[in-house]
Amino acid sequence: MKILPLAALALVALGACANTPTLRYAVPSVTADEKIAVRVGTVEVREVNLPLYASLETITLEGVNGELLTDKNLLWADDPTRGMTQGLADALSTLTRAKVAAEPWPLSDTPDARLEVRFSKALAQADGNYRIAGQYFVSFPTGARRDVAGRFDIAVPYVAGNARAIAAAQGQAITGLARTIAQNGL
Repeated sequence: MKILPLAALALVALGACANTPTLRYAVPSVTADEKIAVRVGTVEVREVNLPLYASLETITLEGVNGELLTDKNLLWADDPTRGMTQGLADALSTLTRAKVAAEPWPLSDTPDARLEVRFSKALAQADGNYRIAGQYFVSFPTGARRDVAGRFDIAVPYVAGNARAIAAAQGQAITGLARTIAQNGL
């Protein structure tokens, strides 16, 4: 009678070993040696707007025929919207001398500038590039400057079949976007 519970336990243990573990990938922060001069002291980064596939927890890849593929066992370590918003704020803070924070604005004074980014693409493409594209908008709540609108299209190569390389490419692409915004919008 004790053999049946032991056999059931062994089957459960074998089943657990057969399952593929869920892997989560963090987007590493990219350091920059440069400092870009900007004409604002404070910047609020609004929550970014992502396409549906890019806002999912699963890492999305483009197939050779343009189809979008996901694997339920390959996940971003952070909520993609929050991660890209915070990554952009961190990159702007690293690249400039401005005080930068993701919304909600944590300081008592109104920020000098507000940044909104709308992604039309954020994808590990079949051609081996992680590509982000879309528009950014910088508004100046105090009216000290005219609002700025710009477009971006940034591609960073990654090693195919390597989720860690995709995460690293995304980090580099977000830093490239922060550089573009600092140079052309702030």
